[in-house]
Amino acid sequence: MAPAGIASDALDRPHFIGIGGAGMSGVAKVLAMRGARVSGSDSKDSPIVGALRELGATVHLGHAADHLAPDTTSVVVSSAIRADNLELVTARERGIPVVHRSDALAALMDGSRPIAVAGTHGKTTTTSMLAVSLRTLGLDPSYVIGGDLDAPGSSARHGDGEIFVAEADESDRSFHKYAPEVAIVLNVELDHHANYASMDEIYESFQTFVGRIRPGGALVISADHPGARELTARVTGGEGPRVLTYGEDAGADVRVLAIEPHGLTSEVTVRLAESLGGAEITFTVSVPGRHYALNAVAALTAGAALGVPARDLAPALASYTGVKRRLQLKGTAAGVQVIDSYAHHPTEIAADLEAIRGGAGEGRVLVVFQPHLFSRTQELGTEMGQALALADASVVLDIYPAREDPVPGVTSALVIDAAARHGADVTAEHDRSAVPELIAGMAKPGDLVLTMGAGDVTDLGPQILARLQSPES
Repeated sequence: MAPAGIASDALDRPHFIGIGGAGMSGVAKVLAMRGARVSGSDSKDSPIVGALRELGATVHLGHAADHLAPDTTSVVVSSAIRADNLELVTARERGIPVVHRSDALAALMDGSRPIAVAGTHGKTTTTSMLAVSLRTLGLDPSYVIGGDLDAPGSSARHGDGEIFVAEADESDRSFHKYAPEVAIVLNVELDHHANYASMDEIYESFQTFVGRIRPGGALVISADHPGARELTARVTGGEGPRVLTYGEDAGADVRVLAIEPHGLTSEVTVRLAESLGGAEITFTVSVPGRHYALNAVAALTAGAALGVPARDLAPALASYTGVKRRLQLKGTAAGVQVIDSYAHHPTEIAADLEAIRGGAGEGRVLVVFQPHLFSRTQELGTEMGQALALADASVVLDIYPAREDPVPGVTSALVIDAAARHGADVTAEHDRSAVPELIAGMAKPGDLVLTMGAGDVTDLGPQILARLQSPES
């Protein structure tokens, strides 16, 4: 059964514009696994596109009107697709229904027991932790995640179990389309400045999301994060969902008693409220950092809310070993580890640097940072620079524009100047191709190098490793 506004056969032969994107590819993959005849287009070939082709999807490179087959039942778009995209224009001219990605994902979740993971930071990690641990327990969930677990295309799967785990994106309010049985809210901060003008707008948007929780369902929310506490105050009372809190706060339903770092892993001890069994449980989180440990506790609480025994789910969480671009080790060369981080918001930058610092030993932490979006840099550039001061040295690239046009006066200098004011050792580099040589000259055995940002800075990790391995390095 499709959600209101979508014909029942609309997703039988869908065409995805930008099918290789992190969000779009996951929906396309699940549809293909369910037997839909999927087609799509993307600006370039990629391993993700290759994985979709292996599932039987037809993927065109570039955008052209004739990429839409005569029997196309819908065209699926994300908010990143511009109104003048040739395929979108053609679909409207031909009267082909245009379906937003969020509506397609809502249709996939219909008939299941959905867990929707929301928050300004940590969605991909928490969704991945749930997907991996539930699979480890043999519950065979379906899932759509904003990043690959291991191989390209592993961001999504159609399972035979009744649980569906999905990342719920607040950036364009698309998470208002979902009706989860359990909703997780990890944190609430101001971001996505092109769509939200104030924290009040953010809170209103999250309140709408919480209001979509199914009758009898539960909201799992941080007891520690100030924005989450404010949201809790706004949604409690009346006929709202059951609220389960987690965190280090003494009143949390799943209270964190200890987080003990052990190199690049952590040991976490929690105590469950009597309503959840009252047990004290210790388990391992196989990625470093306090914020990742708290993500795991959020996943544990959500599983318990859905009826999965916490004593079973806790050890299964250790089977999560990371997701691509979330402190992902790319390799080691000349005694230098190169790690990739998707962090692009100041809170994420600081959290990942603190996590890496805990496992760096005597070595230095060197960062190659690429600011993401002109609007975000305009609003948060100072805070980004302040966060980078946690590194021993940083190289800052030009802004990655993604879907945005340049904003006059907004450059990476906003980040660089702020970092320098906070005493950081920071270097501007406008030529990405010069970065491997620059880092090779800076790095010494025992150091950690982080490529950090949501753009194509990720491509530099292998290049840095290759340069470190070369004889002259």
